[in-house]
Amino acid sequence: MTATRGAASKRPGGRPGRSGGRTRRSVARLAAAQALYQIELGGAAPEDVLREFLEQRLGEEVEGVRLAPADRAMLADLVRGVAARRVELDDMLAAVLDPDWPVERLETLLHAMLRAGVFELAERRDIPARVVISEYLDLADAFFDGKEPAMVNGVLDRVARALRPEEFDARDADPAPG
Repeated sequence: MTATRGAASKRPGGRPGRSGGRTRRSVARLAAAQALYQIELGGAAPEDVLREFLEQRLGEEVEGVRLAPADRAMLADLVRGVAARRVELDDMLAAVLDPDWPVERLETLLHAMLRAGVFELAERRDIPARVVISEYLDLADAFFDGKEPAMVNGVLDRVARALRPEEFDARDADPAPG
């Protein structure tokens, strides 16, 4: 069972993002979230799940929607990187989450998306932080109807500002109280 068919799923194949369509990197992010979800739920080895996605799942049809080709290198980077750095990524998430909402309380698919987003912000400096945030916001919006997309936006924005302050100028900062 994939994340696209889970209880939290809104639109199985996801919908095109604000940019109009799914790019190869967007599809890699979707597949990575699904693979990470599968790893987390089933306890399978990351390399086994990654192999399954690379050999069988990419380009498959999900409920009548054929998935576009994915950036296979990016998919592998995301799955391997998140799997190897889960504890560190969760520590980064915990630092920006509300104390009343600890990492352990996150729904599995949401947690997978946030880990992947934080990994990209930390390791993929070739991709602008605003692009990473927008991509994961679109991904969350494709799967969740509630407050989860806003949570993804807020959490990744806070992580991005901590990891890449140079990409945000003073005009983007939260207004000072008062």
